[in-house]
Amino acid sequence: MPDTTSQTTLTATDKTAAEPAAVAGGETKSKQGKPRSLWGDAWFELRHRPMFWVSATLLVLLLAIAAFPGMFTSADPTKGDLTNHFLSKPELTHFFQPDWFGYDGQGRSIYARVIHGTRASILVGVGVTAVVTLVGGLFGLLAGYFGGLLDSIISRLTDIFFGIPFLLGAMVVLNAFTERKVYVVILALAFLGWTSIARVTRSSVISAKQADYVTAARALGASTTRMLFRHVLPNAVAPTIVVATIALGGYISAEATLSYLGLGLSEPAISWGIDISEASKQIRDNPHALMFPAGMLTLTVFAFIMLGDAVRDALDPKLR
Repeated sequence: MPDTTSQTTLTATDKTAAEPAAVAGGETKSKQGKPRSLWGDAWFELRHRPMFWVSATLLVLLLAIAAFPGMFTSADPTKGDLTNHFLSKPELTHFFQPDWFGYDGQGRSIYARVIHGTRASILVGVGVTAVVTLVGGLFGLLAGYFGGLLDSIISRLTDIFFGIPFLLGAMVVLNAFTERKVYVVILALAFLGWTSIARVTRSSVISAKQADYVTAARALGASTTRMLFRHVLPNAVAPTIVVATIALGGYISAEATLSYLGLGLSEPAISWGIDISEASKQIRDNPHALMFPAGMLTLTVFAFIMLGDAVRDALDPKLR
């Protein structure tokens, strides 16, 4: 007579052993047994990365400063007092007071200018990133999906813009404007900065459109629009997001460089690049006037680069 108890135990053991293999061979599952999507899996990875939380905390603080500078200082960043505050030294114990970081060569509060200068830098960085992601992503999507003559035209156009030095080209474009406001700087940088996004998106789309699910959707008669925006783009957008996040810090740095050279934002706009340019004239005797805006610029760029690295590691399974 067969031993049914042993067979039952063996069957249960086999099923238990087979479950991890099934999970490993298929989609990643959560603790509840439900499969996670690419973005759900990426969020799961991000939550366990200290680099992500450090950068996210810094960026939330920077966004709050940019949106509500009056919450962090009541001092007027444009009001100078040469009689009493000409290049006064920092009072490091006067937290959040106008004299906390000292005063610049025009008697203006450096702390107030650092706080109010955050808005222009964040606006330029986010604005340029949004425009280049939209334009470059669209060109890359069309070139990668349709290929042929359209791909050749877009690729050659991309090569032409790649041949223009980024900062030099931006200087030439901005020099044509007598009044350089935030939107002018955004458009000038975006005009030359969309090529990297276009190339990355094109490569991702070429890989995605060869997948089995795209072939199946095409065989079922899906329209071109549905194929592009429902099947190809969602599975090809991850590398674009990573590149755009890292590049955002570079655009902020480019705006500061152009403002330092006198070809970016101009007075009465408040910019870290403008303050660094003016402070460089007194760097030997009053380094504090340069140190604080430059430090804020470095911290902002560093936060965006850290966020981009964390997102890249979370979205790329090979790096986990």
